[in-house]
Amino acid sequence: MSRAFVTLLVAGAIAVLVGACGGSKDKSSSGKQSSTSTVVTAGESIPAGCKRVQDPGDRAAEAHQKRPGGRITSSTATVAMQTNCGAFTITLAVKDSPKTSASFATLVKRGFYDGLTIHRVSTDPARGPFVFQGGDPLSNGLGGPGYSVREKPPADLKYTKYTVAMAKTQSEPAGTSGSQFFVVTAADAGLPADYALVGEVTGGKDTVDRIAKVPANGNEEPIIPIVISKATLDGTLSSGT
Repeated sequence: MSRAFVTLLVAGAIAVLVGACGGSKDKSSSGKQSSTSTVVTAGESIPAGCKRVQDPGDRAAEAHQKRPGGRITSSTATVAMQTNCGAFTITLAVKDSPKTSASFATLVKRGFYDGLTIHRVSTDPARGPFVFQGGDPLSNGLGGPGYSVREKPPADLKYTKYTVAMAKTQSEPAGTSGSQFFVVTAADAGLPADYALVGEVTGGKDTVDRIAKVPANGNEEPIIPIVISKATLDGTLSSGT
């Protein structure tokens, strides 16, 4: 499987956010980074509220998960993510995206996201931050859980600020997802309705804003590790997870 692309219309040009869905290590030339990446030096300061922590490194052992068979049975479900830049809470789109929500919630319940990183922070020089991305056990945009699910996103879906959705490869059908998620930090990312909806950040928006301001290098990699120390599900999953 090739690298995933989230194409964003930025300042009249197409910028590329690279990620992955299923876990291939294909490093084809299509994975080149956008020229709109923010270039910084290692000496740049990080936002107040972010603590420097050790990079957890490769978590390749996590990339072999059993496909979840359960579903969320509670009417609402949330996922709280603790990071070294603070905590934020995602309210899952249980009604609009039951398959995607269940897969995401199952990975959370299994502890899949614990110790993974936010491996990409994307910023447009003209507009500022627009997305950050995490959930890759390889921490390089090429990893996934070893399976994918498919669920057509709502036709009227808009990827506005604090929307949480899933990355996919460019060749995969709309709504395909693995484990990599992205959080929109621009007012409107300008995306087509191709990316599976996870939900919306409803708590800890200050943390999201803080992560979005962490400087990144020319490959859109944050200059300090941003680590998800713990992800916790508040909701009920049926058996088969």
